[in-house]
Amino acid sequence: MRMSNFVVRDAILPVLAATTREGAIVELIASLHAAGEFAEGDVSEITAAVLRREAMGTTGIGRGIAIPHTRHAAAGKLVGTVGIAPDGISFESVDDEPVRLLAIVVSPQDQPALHLRALEAIVHATKDDDLVARMIACRTAEELWSLIP
Repeated sequence: MRMSNFVVRDAILPVLAATTREGAIVELIASLHAAGEFAEGDVSEITAAVLRREAMGTTGIGRGIAIPHTRHAAAGKLVGTVGIAPDGISFESVDDEPVRLLAIVVSPQDQPALHLRALEAIVHATKDDDLVARMIACRTAEELWSLIP
């Protein structure tokens, strides 16, 4: 699986307005909603689910990357998006470094294998430090989309 298989192009946020972990998650979920991926009534539940997952342990995997995620009954299919926080956001990451690249994943509750494959795709893609640096430098959704493997 590749990130481009589930990242919603119209939901990419090349410059996040949020300055907090919670704010970034809210902004990314709202972007997926605005792109037509979630019903209005499901946004708060999905956001709460991602935040609950985050409360169990940070999804800040280090090197300026975080992968907030959840499985949820309201998700009809696997979706995700990418957001860039140029100035960094405190995410209590494993290396205590601020997060600049966020990739969020929401998948159907009954498809754990698909969910894991999506997380694996993000981890695999972000092992390339050069790619991560180029993604963080993007300032338009089109630029960012062109780099998503």
